[in-house]
Amino acid sequence: MNDQFLQGVIFYWNRIDNDSYLKRIKAFKGIEKLVFNKPITFFVGENGSGKSTLLEALAVAHGFNPEGGTKNYVFSTHDTHSELCDAIRIFKGYRKEKWGYFLRAESFYNVATKEEEYADLTHPSAKYHERSHGESFLALAQNNLRPNGLYLFDEPEAALSPQRQLTLLMQIYSCAKEGAQFIIVMHSPILLGIPDADIYCFDDGRIHLCEYEETESYRVTEMFINNRQMLLDKLLTD
Repeated sequence: MNDQFLQGVIFYWNRIDNDSYLKRIKAFKGIEKLVFNKPITFFVGENGSGKSTLLEALAVAHGFNPEGGTKNYVFSTHDTHSELCDAIRIFKGYRKEKWGYFLRAESFYNVATKEEEYADLTHPSAKYHERSHGESFLALAQNNLRPNGLYLFDEPEAALSPQRQLTLLMQIYSCAKEGAQFIIVMHSPILLGIPDADIYCFDDGRIHLCEYEETESYRVTEMFINNRQMLLDKLLTD
């Protein structure tokens, strides 16, 4: 039984102008519906393949601020989100999330600044700007991970060392076991290794489920580690 908060998304491409860049994204061609069956769903693929565009559309359509934060964050420093949010319909399950957060690596600084502005005596600031980028990024994620929450994360590994990625891996897995749902855009072969997650690949001109070992993140990392000197000789020799 699918008991996820967000169970899937339906696309209405007739609502998008024919000259929109969205219709030039190969992975979107022909896609009518996407289903989220697992507590953890990853979006993987090459840069520009549409992963973050879809995640952003899901977030905005569900009521999150385009730049990130909880649903209580209402601000805009640079309005760049696409019209895809107007051309999708999210279908929801019978459960309602108790908490939610949209985390974007590219707008983390803006969200951390707003967190300080929103703080008061009842809700003191976590002072993310007073920590290193990696420490503040992990702390923000940790401070918002709760059972029965909904989390949309865009490249949460961006500021994290491999050790901190393992820390986040454990916490995401534990939180998912307590009823939370995650949809995550990801390049990290470490975090992609979380057990029992669905992985949607945006490569090969389509969105399709794949295995961990089939992802480019895994394949390229494995190839480099096992053949480092040979690859460096080939890449760096004139």
